[in-house]
Amino acid sequence: MEININCDLGEKSKHHSNINDPDLLKIVNSANVACGYHAGDEQTMNQVIEISKKNNVSIGAHPSFNDPENFGRERMNLSSSEIKKLIIDQFEVLQRIAAKHGENVSHIKPHGALNNMACEDIELATTLAKTIKGISKDLIYLVPTGSKMQEAAKKLDMKIACEIFADRNYEDDGNLVSRKKPHALITDPEIAKKHVLSMVKNQSLNCHSGKQIPCEIDSVCIHGDNMSSLATAKSIRDNLLNNGLKLTKLNKMEKFTK
Repeated sequence: MEININCDLGEKSKHHSNINDPDLLKIVNSANVACGYHAGDEQTMNQVIEISKKNNVSIGAHPSFNDPENFGRERMNLSSSEIKKLIIDQFEVLQRIAAKHGENVSHIKPHGALNNMACEDIELATTLAKTIKGISKDLIYLVPTGSKMQEAAKKLDMKIACEIFADRNYEDDGNLVSRKKPHALITDPEIAKKHVLSMVKNQSLNCHSGKQIPCEIDSVCIHGDNMSSLATAKSIRDNLLNNGLKLTKLNKMEKFTK
């Protein structure tokens, strides 16, 4: 069975250090690179792409609301044309830098509040899906499993990779527990690795209440902005490999290469 590990990287800002990026890029299979709107800049984009290339890690754009003050985590109400421009501009910035390294941006994963809002709102999810497919039908769209984003992308017959979060708890409706709640994050690598293996093997979400929700799982996201990110990433990778799973970068997964 194939699985992918992805991580949000290049997120250097007043909110977050990118000190672990080089080590995380030795562990993960795919990088979601901040494009300067919530974090990062040309220097960090260059750095992540250069190290990703050395480690055979696929590159994705991680577009956000243009809100570095709040790390892209505050909700904003924008028109569909503004959303479209937001995504295209950030993709093009990263693709231009990737091309200098002889690389291509092969997936897109929205960040923060933009992602959370689109999980719940089919209209926003449809705008995102149409925009991403409009950039290229070959782009892989990395979406939270069971979300409105997955629903919208399916209707457009896009290349979809469904992800779960290694270090986050889930509500009974399948959405992430709000970061404002004390049990939102899973910071113990031992708990995280068991949480992930169970979900991947059973193809279901483990809710904080104990409820399980059947779903599709192609990829596991490890956030790079937690104190325990590196230990969690190592623990999860080793546990998946020890249990017979094959780790693959997104653009080389069988479902996209058949």
